[in-house]
Amino acid sequence: MRISVIGCGYLGAVHAACMAQLGHEVIGVDVDAAKVELLADGRAPFYEPGLPELLDEAMATGRLRFTTDIAEVAGARVHFVCVGTPQKRGENAADLRYVDASVTALLPHLAAGDVVVGKSTVPVGTAERLAERVVAAQPEATVLWNPEFLREGFAVQDTLHPDRIVYGVAPGPAGARATQVLDEVYAGPLSDGTPQVVTDYATAQLVKVAANSFLATKISFINAMAELCEATGADVTQLADAIGHDVRIGRRFLNAGLGFGGGCLPKDIRAFMARAGELGADQALSFLREVDAINMRRRVRVVDLVREVCDGSIVGRRVAVLGASFKPDSDDVRDSPALSVAAQMGLQGARVVVTDPQALANAERAWPSLTFAATAQEAAAGADVVVLATEWAEYRALDPVAFGEIVAGRRIVDGRNVLDPVAWRAAGWHYRALGRP
Repeated sequence: MRISVIGCGYLGAVHAACMAQLGHEVIGVDVDAAKVELLADGRAPFYEPGLPELLDEAMATGRLRFTTDIAEVAGARVHFVCVGTPQKRGENAADLRYVDASVTALLPHLAAGDVVVGKSTVPVGTAERLAERVVAAQPEATVLWNPEFLREGFAVQDTLHPDRIVYGVAPGPAGARATQVLDEVYAGPLSDGTPQVVTDYATAQLVKVAANSFLATKISFINAMAELCEATGADVTQLADAIGHDVRIGRRFLNAGLGFGGGCLPKDIRAFMARAGELGADQALSFLREVDAINMRRRVRVVDLVREVCDGSIVGRRVAVLGASFKPDSDDVRDSPALSVAAQMGLQGARVVVTDPQALANAERAWPSLTFAATAQEAAAGADVVVLATEWAEYRALDPVAFGEIVAGRRIVDGRNVLDPVAWRAAGWHYRALGRP
């Protein structure tokens, strides 16, 4: 099938490459000429494990192309809208300008029988509004909403082998036809037994934000427990192990630490609250305000811990921050807890040096006032305190004895609760972590 993918950022580039891998003929479109040039050369414009190899394979088949010319989507049967929906400046609501602009650009090129598939995370009601515009421009075209559930670091796997596929369809024959078309697109994953949910527009739009809100709530819950553990002398890691054995709760994502960041969870829960308010149902999501507040408090608490291990002051202290991306296996620094902590310490007089295996270029653009180093060893040379802020595998594997030889003071704040406190203390380190005695 001939497919177009509009928007070739994180979501769109991965989706385009994966659709070509599934055997479709794909044209990716983006207004960013530099990004298109990189993709056309088979190079990923961001770090995502497995994507460079997938791009190489797809480009070699001739089934994948990239362009800045929206007119080249003509002839495609399915058009995936994969543009971003960032948080509005100064508001909680989602900024839909890119979604609206993409559909506006697409309308003149739609043909009878085309299916416009929304994958962007949008406030409920957006699909219905866009469907009216599409049908007004081409009465025999249809809108279907197909939310994405990608995890950065696992995006290729999540696209080729998703844990579920959700369709939001219009009632009647048009929705049934669109469902059949998208079933052809996803024939591979569906034949592997991937669960499928076919529902209405409203439900499909709520699925992604509801899932992200639940995940954010689980993370903030264990971080709230970490606050209580610090007040009582309990150990949040052992607490999480104990309650995680309950199959109704589960152990995954019960890891106390710096909390969540990135381009999805923070802005999605805020946009969810904003939309609920517009619908007159703001009380239903009032708990998300506390989820957000707990998450932001973790960043302040890590700075407090650094100050505590430095005998009450970080002024003039050299602080090595291990990690800049919001999570490992990504170069995404949007709303990064690691960089937030680094910036706070810098403002409070510390001499902060940040390192990261993949995100340094993005971090330097976002925070040019910070100092950066290429390796953990370079960042920690002469440091008075080390902060583990992103749980990259190479930081988890650091040898506390060898690492202790290069610092000025053996103090470490484990912002992700991933190091072995026994081993680090045995090597002479003053070890502190959130929610642990």
